Amino acid sequence: MGVGVLPGRMRWAVFAGFLLTGGGLGDRLGSRRVFCWGTAVFTVSSAACALAPDAAVLVAARLLEGFGAALIVPGSLALLQQACPGPVERSRAFGLWGSMAGIAASAGPLLSGLVVSTVGWRWVFLINLPVGAACLSLTLRNVARSPRRAARPLDWPAQAAVVAAVALLTAALNESGRRGWMDRAVLAGLGSAVVAGAAFAVRELLARPPVLPLRLLRFRELSGGAVIGLLFNFGFYGMVFTASLEFQHQRGFSALRTGLALFPAVAMTMFASVLSGRLSRRTGDRSLVVAGMLLAALGLAGWAAAGTDPAYPLLVAPMMAAGFGTSFALTGSTTTVMCAAPVSYSSAASALFNTARQIGSATGVALGGSLLAAAAHYASGLRTSMAVGALAYLAAAVLAWRCVPAGFRET
Repeated sequence: MGVGVLPGRMRWAVFAGFLLTGGGLGDRLGSRRVFCWGTAVFTVSSAACALAPDAAVLVAARLLEGFGAALIVPGSLALLQQACPGPVERSRAFGLWGSMAGIAASAGPLLSGLVVSTVGWRWVFLINLPVGAACLSLTLRNVARSPRRAARPLDWPAQAAVVAAVALLTAALNESGRRGWMDRAVLAGLGSAVVAGAAFAVRELLARPPVLPLRLLRFRELSGGAVIGLLFNFGFYGMVFTASLEFQHQRGFSALRTGLALFPAVAMTMFASVLSGRLSRRTGDRSLVVAGMLLAALGLAGWAAAGTDPAYPLLVAPMMAAGFGTSFALTGSTTTVMCAAPVSYSSAASALFNTARQIGSATGVALGGSLLAAAAHYASGLRTSMAVGALAYLAAAVLAWRCVPAGFRET
């Protein structure tokens, strides 16, 4: 029994679907409390994955793991904003957060390939146990309690609608690459997602108070920052997915060698976000986000122009540019979204930003898979996918020029 593609896709849908729920719980019950709950759930469910005796238990544990992650991510940004009220410290903290998030997401293929090929797939989950325990201990000892807003009711109909909308959308997108966009199940999932999204919007207009006040989306910093996150995740994870298929299925690389081949993109994420956090005081966020998106677009355009069967060394620079540019823009877009929302909705704003990013990732992977499947030749499909990713980065650069504040925020 392996880790499995299907459990991973289902976990991804649960994670994306419950992000706004995690954000709403954090704003109501306190970000630190919900963050700790999420860490505990994630750690325990990882142990259940490692010890799973059959596929059914593994799938259930993976779904629970996704729910735990959805409680962790919104609270993490809210806790950073709480701990670093000053603009300089906040930018640096968001830069470190972005760097760690980029490393964790991008290094997955390399570390998973190494672990699976050496000690077995169960150790992919066992590694989470000491990490989760350390995270929970450090949070309880060093992070101050977050304010609670217990008087704010948790709107369960709205929560159910958004969970259904996002989970159905990401599940349909994930399946579209395998089944095709015209498959009945994919179309039903997309249609149901639209209906659930409309129900969420109507409920939010009527709720007092709502999970995420729709009036906040009128601020272009908040809504624009979320769309920028969607676009750069679309470009980056579409690139990672199609590049992985290229290395494994066309070039015959093993899982471990594929992870090593993708390492240039991972290496750039290790310091790009931290660097942008340090530079933002001098330049402001807009120029950094625009520069990052243009660099990433140049990288994917370079891959698309490299020819039908380019030697691997020719692909290193495009991957480095995409990894650096995406991570370089993450800090400024995160800061833009978090500073645009009221403090009382910081977890919800974080959840919105990360939900948009997850939808972007799922869309990039789905469209990349579809372009490869529909192309007459694999190489032409790959180049088309890279060109589409470059266009997404360019769109994000234009949007950042309009939505991301130019100057450094003093408050």
